[in-house]
Amino acid sequence: MPNVLNPEPESITLNTELETPTLEPATELDAPSSESTSNPETAEVHTAVESHALDADASTEPVAQAAPAQLEPADHAEPVAHVAAPAEHSADSADDFSAALEAFEREQAAEAAAVEAYGDKVVSGTVLKQTEKHLVVDVGLKSEGLVPIEQVLDHAGAVRFQPGEVIEVVIEREEPEGGYLVSYEKAQRLRVWDTIEKHANDKTPVIGTVVSRVKGGLTVDIGLKAFLPGSQLEIRPVRNLDGYLGQQIEVRVIKLNKKRGNVVVSRKEILEEEQNAKRSTTLEHLGEGAVLTGTVKNLTDYGAFVDLGGIDGLLHITDMSWGRLTHPRDLVNVGDEIQVKVLKFDKDKQRVSLGFKQLTPDPWLDASERYPVGAHVHGRVLSVTDYGAFVELEQGIEGLVHLSEMTWSKRLKHPSKLVKPGDEVDTVVLSVNPADRRISLGMKQLLENPWENLTERYPAGTVVEGRVRNLTDFGAFIEIEDGIDGLVHVSNLSWTKRVKHPSEIVKKGEKVKAVVLGVEPQNRRLSLGIKQLQPDVWESFFATHRVGDQVHGKVLRTAQFGAFVEIAEGVEGLCHISEASEVPGEPSKLDAGQEHDFKIIKINVEEKKVGLSLRAASGHEASRAQVEHYKESAHKQPVSSGTTTLGDLINWRKNESK
Repeated sequence: MPNVLNPEPESITLNTELETPTLEPATELDAPSSESTSNPETAEVHTAVESHALDADASTEPVAQAAPAQLEPADHAEPVAHVAAPAEHSADSADDFSAALEAFEREQAAEAAAVEAYGDKVVSGTVLKQTEKHLVVDVGLKSEGLVPIEQVLDHAGAVRFQPGEVIEVVIEREEPEGGYLVSYEKAQRLRVWDTIEKHANDKTPVIGTVVSRVKGGLTVDIGLKAFLPGSQLEIRPVRNLDGYLGQQIEVRVIKLNKKRGNVVVSRKEILEEEQNAKRSTTLEHLGEGAVLTGTVKNLTDYGAFVDLGGIDGLLHITDMSWGRLTHPRDLVNVGDEIQVKVLKFDKDKQRVSLGFKQLTPDPWLDASERYPVGAHVHGRVLSVTDYGAFVELEQGIEGLVHLSEMTWSKRLKHPSKLVKPGDEVDTVVLSVNPADRRISLGMKQLLENPWENLTERYPAGTVVEGRVRNLTDFGAFIEIEDGIDGLVHVSNLSWTKRVKHPSEIVKKGEKVKAVVLGVEPQNRRLSLGIKQLQPDVWESFFATHRVGDQVHGKVLRTAQFGAFVEIAEGVEGLCHISEASEVPGEPSKLDAGQEHDFKIIKINVEEKKVGLSLRAASGHEASRAQVEHYKESAHKQPVSSGTTTLGDLINWRKNESK
């Protein structure tokens, strides 16, 4: 084989000596430098050199270092050696790179062929580690396999596999960044696809676990991840899908796409079939008056929907209890199994009305016998209103304690000041009306009635002290003890002053003294008086004065018809305009603030009125003896003894003079 790298004989010898490292140093020195190139041994060594140059991993650096040492004995070969060595080194480098490139390409082709050969085959790998986005798996290739992390999460978001565990995957492709993309989901699909396909063809249900919520529905693991639309979860729409996460449910495969690996399942179909089967059985036993067992499915403000077995019935709140309910949840909760009675059934519309209280007798039928008037009963406060409190005596029986029957005191403004819902109270039955389903109760009847012995404790004339609690146009209410208020009428505030409103005499909250005038326990009335604490000035005046007496007075105020004159402390008299001048026909000389002497010409004890005359005080009057004689004569005549006028006296004198 010709040596294309070293055509000169010197180069062949160099190559032969260089490529035969097993020769002893003495042999190398004894070998002739002008050895023929046709020597078979030389040809064999040359072949070894050529093979060494094609080795991609061999280095040509030792050849470059050894060449000058071997050329020193032959001076004529030096120019040839200096030319041949660089050419040989360049050719060897090119062949080394070419061989390495070919080896790499062969390796890549073999790797690609291996991946191609796997196809959709399931291979086992060992989990090496977990990164943020992938699970790194050793699948036996040059690079690791990368499983997307979302494929190996459970319903709680935790990774299912730990380093060292074996996982089955399908190799899909090599990633540009390095490594191979492998699929755990695809491996699962390939494993269970035939089974899923059989279930789909036979329409048989499969058990799956809800692992996550996605847009429009849920993801269910049935051996592979399937999509469950939200509309296919329940017969009725479901608002909160998160409540199903982690649950095992029974579903039916309704759509398959093996090429795309899509599976759609439905739970609604299974539930509808079960409901139809139950409905057929329920309709056989359904009829008015039938007693059935059902499950509470839903609660509303007006009642509860009860599943009787494939058909729902409405249990209205008014048919739940003989008593009053504020909301159905006070009696039942969703999921409760209860017995109900069919009240009405519409076959055409398949509407069922149910009753619960109808399973027990109406407690109001014998309420009069069980709760007689006067009986002491114990109950629980259900609610409080502005006018009283409702007390439950038993389920279905409640009575009203009116505000006025809670306490003897009139100061209670609202029942909530005394009781609240949930309180246990003792009451007395005041009245029972089963027809109207009403019972009147009382609480104050269990307490001592402060009005019963009030007459003994506060007889008429007793002086009491209390606080003014309220003022009205007609008087003032004074509390003399807890629950006992007395009224001071406006007429009993002052002997002399004409009181238009009690605030002129007393103020609210003020402590005052009063005299008990009268007590009416049956009507819960107590009459008081303030003016009675002082002597009656009118009685004193009438006891010492008579018609014809002359008094001195001060004009307080004037009017068109005369003037009001104070003739004693707290006692006023009226001087009519006709009696207001000393000489008849002259105008009145009475002005406010003036003081004059007046003659009493009229007295009315009952009405507490005194008539005065300025003119009579000037000398036109009868003597005292004549007046007394007139009064004695007047008693014999049919005239009122309570009123004596000057005109009567003058007429009497005329008759006496005849």
